Amino acid sequence: MRFLSEINSPADLRQLKAEDLQEVADEVRQFIIDTCSRVGGHTGASLGAVELAVAMHYVFDTPNDRLVWDVGHQAYAHKILTGRRDQLHTIKQYGGLSGFLRRDESEYDTFGAGHASTSISAALGMAIARDRKGEDFHVCALIGDSSLAGGMAMEAINQAGHLKSRLIVILNDNGMSIAPAVGSLSGYLNRIKEAQSYQHLKEEIGDALESVPGIGGTLRRAAKSFKDAIAAAVLPGALVNELGFKYIGYVDGHNVPMMVRALEAAKRIDDGPVIVHALTNKGHGFPNPEKNYYAYHATGPFDPKTGLPYKSGKSAPPTYTEVFGRTMCELMAKDDKVVAITAAMPDGTGIDKVLERFPERAFDVGIAEQHAVTFCAGMACEGLKPVAAIYSTFLQRGFDQVIHDVCLQDLNVTFAMDRAGIVGADGPTHHGLLDIAYFRGYPNIVLMAPKDEGEMRDMMLTAIEHDGPAAIRYPRGSGIGADIERDPQVIEIGKGEVLRDGTDVVILAYGSMVRDSVAAAEMLEKDGINATVVNARFVKPLDEDLILSLLEDHRLIVTVEEAYLAGGFGSAVLELLEARGLQDKVKVVRMGVPDKIVTHGDPKLLLAKFGLDADGIYSKSLEHHRSLGERTKQGKRLRVVR
Repeated sequence: MRFLSEINSPADLRQLKAEDLQEVADEVRQFIIDTCSRVGGHTGASLGAVELAVAMHYVFDTPNDRLVWDVGHQAYAHKILTGRRDQLHTIKQYGGLSGFLRRDESEYDTFGAGHASTSISAALGMAIARDRKGEDFHVCALIGDSSLAGGMAMEAINQAGHLKSRLIVILNDNGMSIAPAVGSLSGYLNRIKEAQSYQHLKEEIGDALESVPGIGGTLRRAAKSFKDAIAAAVLPGALVNELGFKYIGYVDGHNVPMMVRALEAAKRIDDGPVIVHALTNKGHGFPNPEKNYYAYHATGPFDPKTGLPYKSGKSAPPTYTEVFGRTMCELMAKDDKVVAITAAMPDGTGIDKVLERFPERAFDVGIAEQHAVTFCAGMACEGLKPVAAIYSTFLQRGFDQVIHDVCLQDLNVTFAMDRAGIVGADGPTHHGLLDIAYFRGYPNIVLMAPKDEGEMRDMMLTAIEHDGPAAIRYPRGSGIGADIERDPQVIEIGKGEVLRDGTDVVILAYGSMVRDSVAAAEMLEKDGINATVVNARFVKPLDEDLILSLLEDHRLIVTVEEAYLAGGFGSAVLELLEARGLQDKVKVVRMGVPDKIVTHGDPKLLLAKFGLDADGIYSKSLEHHRSLGERTKQGKRLRVVR
């Protein structure tokens, strides 16, 4: 590395000559490829933004000038240039660098980001704070074309154009999110690219008029209003101006000198916000020319020469996502009222298979979860049966729409929440730990979680056939190898199942925790403790009759869930006992995720740290069973443990 080994901060980068920057970008790109080929990461996303990162840190006086990245998975080059080069091999690993932006990781990470469409709002807030305090620095937001379509980004643009505060927005336009970008805004950006011939013609005419001796300046000024009128009629980029933004573009986002000139020009605009429109290619420089845009967005380890993933040699059961996609196709083949919706995650949710088979009944709405929910509500009003496949963490963005537009109207909309629980390497912004709590407060909704992939198929049919809102949560990764060949069966709503009978302790397990709870019960048996294991299936409605019947023979209940304890499944059980005046009749121990931010790392490691594996459930059950025995001997009243 001719330059990169000497760059430990953006200040070092700014000591270089402009003509050396393209080589710096080449070295950064190769470093990302070499590192991600060993440890994986958001490879394609970051490769497309290398030159943008180099140009931004060269032009702006970071960290005094504020750079605000949208999402953050495209920021590996940013991390490399801001003193984290030698830590990049720890990316997304427990104790290592975050795969996204974190304010506590670096002073150059001015705003934490893991979800899309946040950068312009945050940057505008920083710009207004700067102006209020009488300070002088630049604020620059970088956002992708698909993120720009998010409602939050458009709301921010609306206010930024109104406030006229000094703000720079870099539009990283690669025609992609994880999948190809969809929607009319994407088409609008394409028309901007196609209309550049007019933009160049307008500049040439202006230059020609100004060259006329003596009166050139007057002619150019006189022609301006005429040219602008033509622009408003034929140039799609004029919409940007109408929104109150100056427009620079488009610019080759992989040409560092060109990007530097564009950003320098943007810095000189001091009477309002400006958009710099940069065209890039996602995965630029990725070694595999036959790119699968789903696969190279984020990769595991791969061969740096071919770009092909290494084969593990292990065969695993299909993932819950794959089973969901297959089951959706089966259900849609039998019922033409069933439709599928995803929010820019067709591959990540399994809807890609549905889009291929039923293109007229499957919809990718882009990064627009709020719209996705209400879109489903509208279809349900007309008798369709929409299934919205959205990651648990992303459905948080449609919180009000689920309440206001679906539940309050008691509409038949099914929410399939992939990645529920601890997802691993993507960390705090992507863990699906809140959905039980935020769904439990909704009126009219049925909330369930399967113990395995076979039961998930049953729950999908159950949800679709239920005449009202329903939600299913299921984890990331492979299933346990359950039978998925039999036809799905409707489950009686609100009914759990006893998987194992015992007399000493009841383990009430929800969803992904059932299998480890059964294993824990088998371990307890070796200690002479007989455990009943219940697959709760439903948290709303609870199987109240079953739970209350278990109090007759058991003095200890252990609830287990892969979610935050606050407002979760265990809380629902405690509320039931309190409502029946039985809270002092049985000892309840809740197991789940405590009230703290969960970092990134291997899911098995993180689950074990919270005791959410067979060993942890065994140990906690054993501890409280023994404690209960001692207290009983001493004649002390039983209590509820929180």
